[in-house]
Amino acid sequence: MIQKPRGTRDFLPDEMAQRRELEQKMRKTAASFGFGEVMTPMFEEQELFVLKSGEGILGEMYAFQDKGDRKIALRPELTAPTIRAYVNEAQMAPKPIRWFYFEECFRYERPQKGRYRQFWQFGCEIIGADSAAADAEAVAAAYAILKSTGVRFVIKVGHLAPMKHLLSALDAAGQKKVMGALDKRDPGLLSAALAELNRTDLFDPLMGLINAQTLEDVFKITGDIPERARIEETFACIEAQKIPIILNFGIARGLDYYTGMVFEGFADNLGAENQILGGGVYRLAHLFGGKDTPCCGFGIGFDRVAVSIGEFAPKRAKSVAVIATKEVRDAAYEAAAAFRAEGIPAVMDLLDRSFSAQLSSAIKSGVSYAVLIGQKEAAAGTVTLKNLEASEQREMTLSDAVHEVVNGTC
Repeated sequence: MIQKPRGTRDFLPDEMAQRRELEQKMRKTAASFGFGEVMTPMFEEQELFVLKSGEGILGEMYAFQDKGDRKIALRPELTAPTIRAYVNEAQMAPKPIRWFYFEECFRYERPQKGRYRQFWQFGCEIIGADSAAADAEAVAAAYAILKSTGVRFVIKVGHLAPMKHLLSALDAAGQKKVMGALDKRDPGLLSAALAELNRTDLFDPLMGLINAQTLEDVFKITGDIPERARIEETFACIEAQKIPIILNFGIARGLDYYTGMVFEGFADNLGAENQILGGGVYRLAHLFGGKDTPCCGFGIGFDRVAVSIGEFAPKRAKSVAVIATKEVRDAAYEAAAAFRAEGIPAVMDLLDRSFSAQLSSAIKSGVSYAVLIGQKEAAAGTVTLKNLEASEQREMTLSDAVHEVVNGTC
């Protein structure tokens, strides 16, 4: 028996119904903030992702050479392709641009709960707005989208300027080592990294940033840094929208391209691998041949959200099984068409089974209603509508039966 590739999944109808329901909630919420959907190719030139994330990303990608000897990779994330699309197609468009996406991505890594080699990412990008209001808008959209799914979560928001201020005396390699330790949220690793750099004096100030409860706590550590006004305005905009966040100026974000405000989201029931959202302020367009453009956005791990709320199965949609014998098949076709025209899924028997066998199959399949049509109903121009959940049935006209199901009165 041929098995599915490691790190991939098959989704059967009930699970797909749940995933589509989540997806539509997220799409609707993103649209309410003025974001329009974009779609980019499933594969891109490898260089796109190397420019964004460094050579290390090559080991995490499904990368190959195509028949034209071009170095191609299945996309491991969607921010870089979206900004590449902006550079190619929309640099002259009015700013700010609000785009969202929902697509599958691929990473060659060890599969674990909520983390797969084929996965789906939902995200939003605000392109061309360098302001505190834009930064806060990204946080607001992320909060609203996650809230729409029903997942239980917290959002932590920080800014890179205070951390970079403390690390300004270190060279680029030293800063990267320290920020890598901070990104792993491991005080022991941080202490070791600073000892290696002979800068153990930075341990207490950095831990102070991580544990700061207010902006005043942050600026007591850093002093009056140039970015202070922007930071204060950003958090004021977030507070004005009554978005519940947790202050965390220890967020380092593992990617080098973030430049200002950063934020992360965590589900409360996924254990150690509980991050479901990450984002912040960044600049990428100039790396891809475009003009230097301020951006702010985020990505949501759709699969982790789905795992987190897995116990909340969607309510099964209304559906109908049309049960009839061969002698009245024309009436059955007419009934099925009438329900489908009103958006109600309707199925008919394809195996020439008996009336009772069809009814038994309908009950087992979980449809909401059975529409029974025998010779008596066909002659009278009626149907018998049976509510399979309430075990109630009544004879009525086809139009009345459709009305009853659509409006849920039977």
